[in-house]
Amino acid sequence: MQDAPELRPRAEQLSGRKLSRVRLVHDTSMFMELEPGDVLELEGVRFVVTGTEYEGRFGLSDQPKPWVKRAVAWEDGSAKIIKLVFHEEFHRMVGGFKVRCYRSPEKEARILALVRGDGRFMQGITLRDTAGNAVRVLERIRGGRMDLVLEDVARQGHQVYFQRHLRGVLSKLTGVFQAIGWLHAHGERHGDVRRDHVLADSGSGQWAWIDFDYNYDLMANPFALDLYGLGNILWFAVAGHEVTYHWLKQDHPEILERLRPEDYSPALKNRLMNLKKVYPYLPDSLNNVLLHFSAGSPVFYERVEELMAELAPAIGELPQGEDAP
Repeated sequence: MQDAPELRPRAEQLSGRKLSRVRLVHDTSMFMELEPGDVLELEGVRFVVTGTEYEGRFGLSDQPKPWVKRAVAWEDGSAKIIKLVFHEEFHRMVGGFKVRCYRSPEKEARILALVRGDGRFMQGITLRDTAGNAVRVLERIRGGRMDLVLEDVARQGHQVYFQRHLRGVLSKLTGVFQAIGWLHAHGERHGDVRRDHVLADSGSGQWAWIDFDYNYDLMANPFALDLYGLGNILWFAVAGHEVTYHWLKQDHPEILERLRPEDYSPALKNRLMNLKKVYPYLPDSLNNVLLHFSAGSPVFYERVEELMAELAPAIGELPQGEDAP
């Protein structure tokens, strides 16, 4: 990093703030030291850092992600998200298996190149700094999380949600699922399939995947965690909210005595996958898809195509309703 006072006027104009100093940065390895007003120069292209992104996952919105910066392009002031190289590794238990998970900037760079121009995925490019770090420069999607949109629609009550919206929601969700199948067909996987990783573009209405930098070691079925994540998204979309043991105990304690361990998720044991026991008007065909993700299932989906082969006709049995939100 080097002080670059000659860049201050333009950096102040772009950042919209008075800056005590401006530094020109060619090596982003020490990302913890980056500050608003710093100018990143990557392969001759400049960006002004304006802030730090925060974790948007399930109540963690106050957790900063220092390796992910808000920025604007030097040339035209367009908003960007810049993901810097950060490595982490952890293990998670899934269905009794211990799975090694890790962050891979190179994988995300590869997928960004693969999905260029496909609106089902976030868009961006990869630029290298002088240390060779794969810095991903992402276009910001203007819109909110898909799950929050659905949660808002479902507030009117589940039976109304079922009658008016569920068919449209699941029809739109099939495009999201097929996008993951497309990735798998090209030898890639998302790696962190969660409902907060689908954003609803407020302009186009397109639902798009974000964040491709996680990877995992699971050789028996290399796509298993992606499929597990799709099952959790489907579960949430069908219910419109989280149906857990604790929610049932508070709102529907009379149902608990009819439930068995095999009705729940094998990994998140308080998550009820057998939603028909709460919402008896759900078609058997749709509930049977959910049961493939339950602890009592003898067979789990191994490919997105298998899931879609059963989900598509199940959607056809739902009330016509209205378009998805």
